[in-house]
Amino acid sequence: MSVWSFFVTSLIIILIPGTGVVYTISTGLTKGEKASVLAAISCTAGIIPHLCVSIAFSSLIIRMSDRVFWAIKLAGALYLLYLGAGMLFSKTKLELTNTKPNDNVASTIRHGVLINLLNPKLTLFFFSFLPQYISAESKNYIGEALCYSLLFMLLTFIVFVVYGILAGSISSFIINSPKRLMRIQKLFGITFIAFAIQLGISSL
Repeated sequence: MSVWSFFVTSLIIILIPGTGVVYTISTGLTKGEKASVLAAISCTAGIIPHLCVSIAFSSLIIRMSDRVFWAIKLAGALYLLYLGAGMLFSKTKLELTNTKPNDNVASTIRHGVLINLLNPKLTLFFFSFLPQYISAESKNYIGEALCYSLLFMLLTFIVFVVYGILAGSISSFIINSPKRLMRIQKLFGITFIAFAIQLGISSL
């Protein structure tokens, strides 16, 4: 798979409103732009342990057996298919939960880190996601995985900062047009399913 495919897929993943996005938006609404940037930094930092664990496990699996690695790639494609189907058929609505206006800087950073750090789904996601873009025959698997991880983190930070700074207009968009948000989510779901099918075929 190409770097461009990784870039597009990662961007879709990050753009989908999740707990980190909601926290960044609500921080921007209640505490201003500078606080939203801190929230974006802390949420991005919270995914580092998940990336490290995922890279370590997948690199060990490569050394064990090519068949096991192939199975992981196929399982990853199925997991992406599951995520896409979940987005396509989900009927849940995004709700903004405001942070306390009097929270200090340390509290903002701590909350942002813990939101992603304590989410076990991230480890499972990265464990399924990263091997799709790196060959099992790669002589520098860990190095390539780290490069992809840095790209993902950079995209995460940029998107979260934009979400935070534009919190007012984004929240109005979400609150005033939930149906529009659902349509966008379904479009992302279809795109995810298409990527999953492509990844599944390439794994065969």
